[in-house]
Amino acid sequence: MFDLVLGTHNAKKLIELRELLPADKVRLTSLAEIEGALAVEETGTTFLENARLKAVEQARHLGRWVLAEDSGLSVDALEGAPGVYSARFSGPDATDERNNALLLEKLADVPAARRGAHYTCQICLSDPGGTVRLEARGECHGVIGSEEIGDNGFGYDPLFIVPELHRSFGQLGPMVKQAISHRARALRQFLPAFVALVQQGERVV
Repeated sequence: MFDLVLGTHNAKKLIELRELLPADKVRLTSLAEIEGALAVEETGTTFLENARLKAVEQARHLGRWVLAEDSGLSVDALEGAPGVYSARFSGPDATDERNNALLLEKLADVPAARRGAHYTCQICLSDPGGTVRLEARGECHGVIGSEEIGDNGFGYDPLFIVPELHRSFGQLGPMVKQAISHRARALRQFLPAFVALVQQGERVV
């Protein structure tokens, strides 16, 4: 069993990743379950920079394999914002509700044809010595709706509409989201190389 730390305290991200990673090969632990985990400051200007920071610094601190990801929403009409600031779009005390409200406010006068957006997920795996071993990126394109629809997911999911499905991420069940989400697409790129690494016997028990 490969012992892997997920570099986040976000319980919903942990649930999503546990459903996507092979349970018979990987024991996944979140930072919320680890005493003395490092609070890594996300000072990067890109998703890749932040994912690397979170993976490498945490791995060196804990002396364990760490899988970190940075993800967010980029809106065309806002020149890519909120981007890396997605989680704190509405300020230091941001919540999903405030972030969604601010996004709707900023897009209030933007017509439907110009409300294109995409989610990005950047994944980075660091070994215990702080060397980046694997990276992967996934995107999911859609449009921002004019109101929140659906109670599933988190973040901007109730506003993010997948045109082909005529549904928001907030309306999608877990099986559908696992198939098309930015995180799922990044993991599909990541998993073959990761499973090969696990099978080589590189593990921390």
